[in-house]
Amino acid sequence: MMQIFLIGLSAGAASALLFASVASGSPLSVLLFYLAPLPILIAAMGWSHWAALVAAVVASAGLASIFGPIYFISFMVGIGLPAWWLGYLALLARPDAAGNLEWYPVGHLVFWAATISAAIVIGAMLTLGGDAETFRASLRSGLERIIARGDATAADRASLPDRLLDFLVAALPPAAAVLTTITNLVNLWLAERVARISRRLPRPPSELSGMRFPPYAPALVGIAFVATFLPGMVSISAGVLTASLMMAYAVLGFAVLHSVTRGMASRPFTLGGAYAVVLMLGWPVLALSMLGLADTAFDFRGRAAQRRGSSHPRT
Repeated sequence: MMQIFLIGLSAGAASALLFASVASGSPLSVLLFYLAPLPILIAAMGWSHWAALVAAVVASAGLASIFGPIYFISFMVGIGLPAWWLGYLALLARPDAAGNLEWYPVGHLVFWAATISAAIVIGAMLTLGGDAETFRASLRSGLERIIARGDATAADRASLPDRLLDFLVAALPPAAAVLTTITNLVNLWLAERVARISRRLPRPPSELSGMRFPPYAPALVGIAFVATFLPGMVSISAGVLTASLMMAYAVLGFAVLHSVTRGMASRPFTLGGAYAVVLMLGWPVLALSMLGLADTAFDFRGRAAQRRGSSHPRT
């Protein structure tokens, strides 16, 4: 028990330092800020979810003692508890019919990361306003203050088109959801790698190419997309959830590509080209999302495995 407490204490201190580094204002601090959940996830996967919970409380309390009580809630809700929950799920296991451990599916873990990311962004949105008009006005005012503190001249700021500000106000919530989803998934992957290299991870390697989302996932995507046509904060929140889930389906689309190209001579060029195009242009990620959704209906990976005469992995 003492070891768990000490690990949690160390991980919490590291997480708080990563979070607080953004106060320095340096470009590197932004990257460190996004890695703030990583020590908590490592504590969860390498030791136990109790160590992660201690880390979350220690980090929140440390930040609150320096920057103010509000940081206890903001860190705990936005970083600490989500990281603890993902680490807890990663180590869930149950015996199967043969007596072997069946670990929590990696596809379900990815889907959880996306939904948690959407919840974090929606919670942050509500701090700016409980209705759509107040939220948009607060976000617009914040953007104008950021621009005013920049290097632009007064004439440049005055000539800034209103339509550009309107576009940024509309685009920032789903963009934040996508970024938060990517951040959670990257931290989850890094934590698993660190715990595995340290020989602290009890679960076997995850077969990403065979991951499957929960059966209700397509229905949730459809409901969220339809809800974007509703008025007010419901529409904005639904857009955030849709963006997060589509990012998760883009990861599933890459898993489909990895699976269906197995055994092909052109596999390195196909995968390398797909990653390069997404990284350089960004928008082709939508095609990967569509591929992930289509695989749910048509099971491209299962058909490819049958053609290869091999069993299809399901994790």
